[in-house]
Amino acid sequence: MTGRICGTGFCVPEHVMDNEELSRMVDTSDEWIRERTGIERRRIITEETTVSMASMAAENALEDAGISPEQVDLIITASISSNVILPCTSCEVQKEIGAIRAACFDINAACCGFLTAYQTAQAYIAAGIYRTILVIGSESLSKLADWTDRGTCILFGDGAGAAVLTAGEGRSFRGVLHSDGSKGNALTCSGKFWKKDENDTGFMKMDGREVFQFAVKRVPEVIHEVLDLNDCELDDIDYFIVHQANRRIIESAARRLGVDAEKFPINLQEYGNTSSASIPILLDELRRNGMLRKGNRILLAGFGAGLSWGAGILDWTME
Repeated sequence: MTGRICGTGFCVPEHVMDNEELSRMVDTSDEWIRERTGIERRRIITEETTVSMASMAAENALEDAGISPEQVDLIITASISSNVILPCTSCEVQKEIGAIRAACFDINAACCGFLTAYQTAQAYIAAGIYRTILVIGSESLSKLADWTDRGTCILFGDGAGAAVLTAGEGRSFRGVLHSDGSKGNALTCSGKFWKKDENDTGFMKMDGREVFQFAVKRVPEVIHEVLDLNDCELDDIDYFIVHQANRRIIESAARRLGVDAEKFPINLQEYGNTSSASIPILLDELRRNGMLRKGNRILLAGFGAGLSWGAGILDWTME
């Protein structure tokens, strides 16, 4: 058995913060941000929360799948920025959507969060433990951003994406995940309750150059690794859905692989870096825009804090 995606959904906040608005808050400009990141605007929560966005994305995915909440066996939510610690985000989503039969837990794997949750769901389905799993990535990164630090605050946005996996026949692909904790200081967030010392703001801190160099090296490597592991070729892949962190990283990966950039769809110009939500948001947009066809082969790739990186392959089975 393998897990097949049978529904997707996403939710983003109503408030749109473009680069011009951001330039009135910190020393930056629209041109500076676009040139270095490709980001033009991002969504920022006002009344929304990580839980409310996750719940809406989940409801949209279930509606798309034609599956009732009561049919869900397991909910896995990836997030580093939930508005709740206890109960976990997944339990709150269960309550909101009425998935009364579902077991629930959260995953903290930063920008690899959705990919990690997806591969975890696949393992449960392959083992025959669960048949219908709701996988969510939801983030309110604006609450973790230092809005006086132009090196980080320009990057991040809020949002949620979800996918429903159901057990079915089909090819099962092996995924790849890696971590290097020795490089973890390149991207950190201690949180306001756990500040290390008086100089620790509790907000996200990033060594942009080190993270960039890490990503442009590891993303092509892990794509080759997962292809080799599954006896696939680059030409077998219709779309490479890569974590939406920086346009230059994604374009660099395409060049290094020798793949047409059109196979690397990008929507970060609209949403910024939404961490664990970026892959499912893009997946749902591609589906609803009619870009995904039954039989397409898709490669997912993530990278981020940890430092962690990984990739997985799936065959698209929806019409």
